[in-house]
Amino acid sequence: MTRRRTAVAAAATLLALVSASACTVKSSGDTGATGDTPATSAAGTGTGTAELADGSGTKVALVPGGAHPYFQPWKQAGADAGKALKLGDVTFDETAEWDQQKQNNLLSTLAARGYNAFGVFGVSPTDINTTFADLKSQGFAVASLASCPANGKNAADFCLSTDVELAAYKAAKATIEAMGGKGTLVHLTGNNVDANTQLRIKGVQKAVEESGGKVSLLQNITDIDKDLQTAQKAVSDLLATKGSQIQGIVTTAYNPAVAAAEAVQETGSKAKVVAIDDDAKILSSIKNGSVSATVVQNPVGQAEIGAWALALLQSKQCAMKQPGLIVDSGSFVVTRQNVADYDDARKAKTVELKKKFADEYLSCG
Repeated sequence: MTRRRTAVAAAATLLALVSASACTVKSSGDTGATGDTPATSAAGTGTGTAELADGSGTKVALVPGGAHPYFQPWKQAGADAGKALKLGDVTFDETAEWDQQKQNNLLSTLAARGYNAFGVFGVSPTDINTTFADLKSQGFAVASLASCPANGKNAADFCLSTDVELAAYKAAKATIEAMGGKGTLVHLTGNNVDANTQLRIKGVQKAVEESGGKVSLLQNITDIDKDLQTAQKAVSDLLATKGSQIQGIVTTAYNPAVAAAEAVQETGSKAKVVAIDDDAKILSSIKNGSVSATVVQNPVGQAEIGAWALALLQSKQCAMKQPGLIVDSGSFVVTRQNVADYDDARKAKTVELKKKFADEYLSCG
């Protein structure tokens, strides 16, 4: 993040080209089309504008895999995008349980209610492509948001998600730096069978290996992101039994991050903690020094860009140049030095991503 301010400054020039409403982005092939000029030929030529001409026929559904704090920003971001783009509707809906069949049933219900563009966090990374293919066969635009299907194959139009391996690597590197480059590290994370969890484990392991033996990984503790109570018990047990052995705790799931931030402050543990996301407790812990850093993701950008791109696709104004493209929505290290203005970098990344879609990822007629 030492170059963050430079990146923000550079991104400011993009703001002159791309408005925050997400509906004035033009592709690099655009030679002067205005916001009032609709697409005049079939999507695919790559010479049109990525400024949405008419989104009134698009009804977007943003559907998480289940209830989780990470997805809450989708609600407002989706509503804001719907208003700015003048879409037919944008809804946020989720099942009470993390169950792929129940999510499939919800998607079918939403389709029956007239929704025709879907931004989905699939419950099962190994099965979600079947769901995406079914939605596509009905003529719907589909985006995989915040998580991509397993094995690198994506049947949705595109996937816009955190590169979770890279984010975990950044978090582990920040933890190791806070530890003084040596000692014993513990990794707290989510569901062991989740493909994203396995990628996070790989990212942490890579950072440990780069220490040249100066840092050892004591344990990957998985399956503790179900709820805050589960995470709190796991962290309490960890510190009670192995606290004296631990110099660093890296957390790559939301509830363990909050639990670790609380526990080190309450117990006076000397372990350096690096968290994930920007819960208020985590940010206040960074300010008071009990948490060394956090790695934030970009849920607002996922919903904002997802709704915009889905509208372009569903209206047939644009098509993906590479169907199933996987795009990193960004991850950002937040420390005491930049905790007051870290969101600038995230907003700049969203602006950059919109331009990438317009210039490189979409083909607009």
